[in-house]
Amino acid sequence: MDVQSPCTLRNGPRHQPLTPFKAVRGVLCLVMLILTAFMLLVFCGFWAVMGLRFFSVHYSRTTTAFFFGCWIALWPFLFEKINKTKVVFSGDYVPNRERVLLIANHRTEVDWMYLWDLALRKGCVGSIRYILKSSLMKLPVFGWVFHVMEFIPVERKWEADESKLRRMLSSYTDPKDPLWLAVFPEGTDFTEQKCIRSQKYASENGLPILKHVLLPKTKGFCACLEELRSSLDAVYDLTIGYKHNCPSFLDNAFGVDPAEVHIHIRRISLTDIPHSENEAASWLMDTFSRKDQLLRDFYSQGHFPHEGIEGELSTWKCLVNFAFVFFLTSACTFLTLFASVWFKIYVTTACALLATATYFNFRPSPIVCL
Repeated sequence: MDVQSPCTLRNGPRHQPLTPFKAVRGVLCLVMLILTAFMLLVFCGFWAVMGLRFFSVHYSRTTTAFFFGCWIALWPFLFEKINKTKVVFSGDYVPNRERVLLIANHRTEVDWMYLWDLALRKGCVGSIRYILKSSLMKLPVFGWVFHVMEFIPVERKWEADESKLRRMLSSYTDPKDPLWLAVFPEGTDFTEQKCIRSQKYASENGLPILKHVLLPKTKGFCACLEELRSSLDAVYDLTIGYKHNCPSFLDNAFGVDPAEVHIHIRRISLTDIPHSENEAASWLMDTFSRKDQLLRDFYSQGHFPHEGIEGELSTWKCLVNFAFVFFLTSACTFLTLFASVWFKIYVTTACALLATATYFNFRPSPIVCL
């Protein structure tokens, strides 16, 4: 079984060499992003989730989307403007501010970050949600961000995940709340070994033999459709390809890979997806077969069809957003370090409550509705 592709392994030459300058710049960017996330969590996210939510889930989400949308927007700024990674979109055009379900292939550990580049262009970067493995919720600071933004942690065992998944999904149905829910049906990132196991399972069970994606897991996708179908505008099938190496998190931070990220978009009307679970599962399997063919063509031709549907990020808007977040973070840092001791007590208390809420997956329910 030949599963080799230009993106299967990371042992090829890097797009750009890791120089001391890039290493220092990458470390400074990561420190800035972590410090910014921490200060926004303590001074903004804490009040949005643990205060405002007592009165209105909608206004809590709106506030969270604004502040953490500003924070997330720093990442595409890093990728596209500082690291000079070229992000190319192709396929169908995505209207602004829709409520959508995104399904994507999972090439590497950082695919989900490049969805921010599309969401930022559509004005929905603060409304993006992911279904992600529960171990990521244990990350310091970032795990708190995932909790505040209402990402859905799963154990990847359907018996343990179904009730929690459906409970969280049912809270996403308010049409007033913008929503981009991203799902990676493969359940894990692509590797050669995983592909071989997936092909073996497919051969034994009469399923398509896929070379560039893994067989999708269908239950989570079907649950998303069942709970959200009536409140969604569309489903988008995204296919992600990289030139020339699949990046790791540190590759992204240091700007050494990838050279280009290509994202192909296919808009799917909800009326085109069957209602029954078995038929929807079969539809998803066919979708990933089509995705496999699309990636095969990408690796042979170097591009997806119908490129150029999105323009470049506005440098001016990126700089304005960076300035806003930088000055907000600076002010919060000053208050924490140099103002009254009560600020230090507040920061410590907020950290303890955020850590506890994240660990127990707790969010308060409104006691007075606005």
